[in-house]
Amino acid sequence: MKRMHLHVSVENLADSIRFYRAMFGDVEPTVIKSDYCKWELTDPAMNFAISQRGAKPGIDHVGIQVETDAELAEMNARFAAAQLPVQTQTGTTCCYAKSDKAWTVDPQGVAWETFRTLESAPVYGQSHEPRQASAACCTPVESVVSFRGRA
Repeated sequence: MKRMHLHVSVENLADSIRFYRAMFGDVEPTVIKSDYCKWELTDPAMNFAISQRGAKPGIDHVGIQVETDAELAEMNARFAAAQLPVQTQTGTTCCYAKSDKAWTVDPQGVAWETFRTLESAPVYGQSHEPRQASAACCTPVESVVSFRGRA
């Protein structure tokens, strides 16, 4: 099963957790950390994450979470078919999880990822591009980001 993924950067994690708990019908998050929170919802089928790590508030990136290597290969092929640059990562740590993933950026400049979570991780992860240490790690590297806004 594939699941939509949406990651939103927030200014106040506690206020945002209260809001999204209510929005999702009092569903409890599956992961809560001091700077990050995630819900794996079934209705709608979505992996919804928020983080307070110094990034500009708003949509950080969107994506599709998969459950198998075959689904990940299928999604990577879809990214490649869009004829935009794709960056793959194997065994990367981000958002308190170790994952295999791929990144691209749509013509509007929105970062998209597809990923298969392998296991949980004790740390948020490291950024793959030069930026503030507190910013989100879950963004594509400069080679993919440079295509943002390309029509």
